[in-house]
Amino acid sequence: MPEPSGISRKSLLKAAALAVPAPLLMAGAARAMTGDRLEPTPFCDDGDDPTPPQIEGPYFKPSSPQRGSLLEPGMAGTRLTVTGYVFGTGCQPLGNVLLDFWQADDNGAYDNAGFRLRGHQYTNAQGAFTLTTIVPGLYPGRTRHIHVKAQAPNRPVLTTQLYFPNEPRNTTDTLFDPRLLMTVRPVGSAKEASFDFVLSVAPSPGTPSPSGSSRPPQPGGTWAPDIAYAIGAQVTYAGVTYRCLQGHTSMAGWEPPNVPALWQRV
Repeated sequence: MPEPSGISRKSLLKAAALAVPAPLLMAGAARAMTGDRLEPTPFCDDGDDPTPPQIEGPYFKPSSPQRGSLLEPGMAGTRLTVTGYVFGTGCQPLGNVLLDFWQADDNGAYDNAGFRLRGHQYTNAQGAFTLTTIVPGLYPGRTRHIHVKAQAPNRPVLTTQLYFPNEPRNTTDTLFDPRLLMTVRPVGSAKEASFDFVLSVAPSPGTPSPSGSSRPPQPGGTWAPDIAYAIGAQVTYAGVTYRCLQGHTSMAGWEPPNVPALWQRV
């Protein structure tokens, strides 16, 4: 059974942040109603959980160049474009957030002498960012990933990593966290990915909550933590049925609506 189409509240917030004219926004709604399904996004309410931190690793270098594209002439690898937004805990978009990316090359090697495949940028006034790079290669002990540091002005630094779905090593890498999975799709010979960060930045006093906000439904159903779910398994959670997309052992924090890379609504 195909996943029901619809527009998430976070998607509407993005549209509002970009000041999309109403006819275009309604056209998006029409596409959803006619079967051109919008990608699912995490539920966003006034208590949205911050993006989980991860270790920095041994290959970080400060003072990377400011640039949105890490591509260089003759660079091997599959081109990858990562887009997304940075939100605060009240779903407010955060502008001027520093995002510092670094990763391995197509052969799984980091440039520790220079700044190849390293660079930082800042979100725009709507909290949006775009990174143009390549799909990182594999190296012993790790699954495919991209490192990132995110820092809102005058706020603590979040150090974390972004992961790719359906990678065989996701099941063996002890650092892998499905909450940090990007949504990835092929576009010709390249790939496009998306990920939204949530930083521990509360709304300014007096800032109204985004319209349409609501709390998630109370949990309940057949899903439970500490269960080994196989691909295709179906569970219910908060009155919604989900199908398992990737085999895993469930745990608290990985509830189906929180990890769309693991569970699909049916």
